[in-house]
Amino acid sequence: MNVLKPHLQTTIWTLLRNNATQREIARVTGISRHTIRAYQKRFAAEGGALGPDAASDASAQTAPPWPPARSPVAAAASLLSTCEPHRAFIEEQLKLNRNATAIYQDLVDRFGFGGAYNSVKRFAAKLRRREPQQFDRLSFLPGEEMQVDYGEGAPTRVPGTDRYRKPRLFVATLRYSRRSFRRVVWKSSQEIWARLHEQAWRYFGGSCRYVVLDNLKEGVLKPDLYEPELNPVYAATLAHYGVVGDPARVRDPNRKGSVENAIGHTQATALKGRRFESIVEQNDFLEHWESRWAAKRIHGSARRQVQAMFEEERPHLQPLPLLSMQYFTEGPRTVCDDSCVRVDHSSYAARPAPIGSKVLVRLFEHRIEIRDLKTHTLLRTHDRVDRPGTVVLPLEERVFNPSRETRRILGQAKAIGPDAERLCEMLFAIEGRVGQRKLWGIVGLAERYPRRLVDSACARAIAEGVHSYQHVKRLTEKLVAGALAAIDAAAPVPAGSQMSLIQEHPLICQGSPDIPQSWSFRFPHPVEMSRRREAVRDRP
Repeated sequence: MNVLKPHLQTTIWTLLRNNATQREIARVTGISRHTIRAYQKRFAAEGGALGPDAASDASAQTAPPWPPARSPVAAAASLLSTCEPHRAFIEEQLKLNRNATAIYQDLVDRFGFGGAYNSVKRFAAKLRRREPQQFDRLSFLPGEEMQVDYGEGAPTRVPGTDRYRKPRLFVATLRYSRRSFRRVVWKSSQEIWARLHEQAWRYFGGSCRYVVLDNLKEGVLKPDLYEPELNPVYAATLAHYGVVGDPARVRDPNRKGSVENAIGHTQATALKGRRFESIVEQNDFLEHWESRWAAKRIHGSARRQVQAMFEEERPHLQPLPLLSMQYFTEGPRTVCDDSCVRVDHSSYAARPAPIGSKVLVRLFEHRIEIRDLKTHTLLRTHDRVDRPGTVVLPLEERVFNPSRETRRILGQAKAIGPDAERLCEMLFAIEGRVGQRKLWGIVGLAERYPRRLVDSACARAIAEGVHSYQHVKRLTEKLVAGALAAIDAAAPVPAGSQMSLIQEHPLICQGSPDIPQSWSFRFPHPVEMSRRREAVRDRP
């Protein structure tokens, strides 16, 4: 016989008491007549004759109820878990974060527990149940706080391909009115993160007093509960708009629950199941959806329209500055011995920073700022130059006392020739340590061209009054080209005759007594090769 659920058995018993036929019961309940007949026989055997041929309703009412009722003591005993005697032990083990398997094994070993593992598992699950976590609902004044965070946008076609990818979704939500600003971008950076804040404030028509953000690298360099270190570009942007950054605690998203809910609402309602062909198309859709639907909704907890609350909040927002934020990049630089720092192949005065110290250089679009590396105190400001090699250094700040590097350069110039030494001394006397780069360039010419020609070019540059490395380089190349032309203009060698070798020529270096006249065919030792190269390099 099929075992029916208790409520169906009660229905059959009630209909049989009312003298309903098996056909009627089958039509009402949808149960087979064979099953109904079996239950009728069962009821009749347990509680007397029941069915359509029953003698009277009184005899039917004498039948006991089905299923048979149990006494309260028996019911309580059946509901009592076999783990109940060990409740204190199980609670103590759960406080130690032990799992049900370990607790069951200890119950068997220590107390001779005879129940099943599933009993311990169910009992432990009931004890682990906690009351829902309570949160205090925070209230904010109009224009006081804005919450920001990143999420994922809808799939968007990557430019120039047929591939779709989810961009990053930036959401900024005003805490009082819950009005939101939404933008999607392909990638994020320090500057992009700051620019999105700036766009949000201009979208709202003003800035708030506080901004609550997550501890992402674009905003927070070093998370800390008491003194978080903000990104320099982001901190400068907040200061420009008069906003205070308030990073949330690590792993505490409830502090910015408004923007978390806004991201979820955007992804589940606006972007779910959609695809876009470009970032611009998705941003236009998000702006339309915000003004058409999201701003006109009735907020669940506030029970007011978002747009109406935003109209109340708008006058309380801080006014925006006339000029937008000027973004920059920064990095440490070393003050060279000419008291300048090198930026894009140009030199900028760094005094009062001492020579050899580290400074922080901020590069703006049209200017640079030199700051102290530790305190970020502003030391100097210069306009950026467009021509590489420019030196922005007043004449009165130029350093003319020679350093060890200066003496080294002058020593190498002396090895080239007297005119090269005299030209390098003149350049140092005119420009100071700033001109040492020109000195290095002149000395470096001797590594590519004969020293005699470099010295001759320096003599001609002094005679012409043009004290420049580029001029000396052009003169040297011209002398080398003339010497090569002279060799090419020599009489051609007749066919079949052997070419004669000459021993003296302006381009042929004279032999050194340190170099043997005859070379052996064995491969020289590296030390010997080094000695030979030094001898060739040092000869006049």
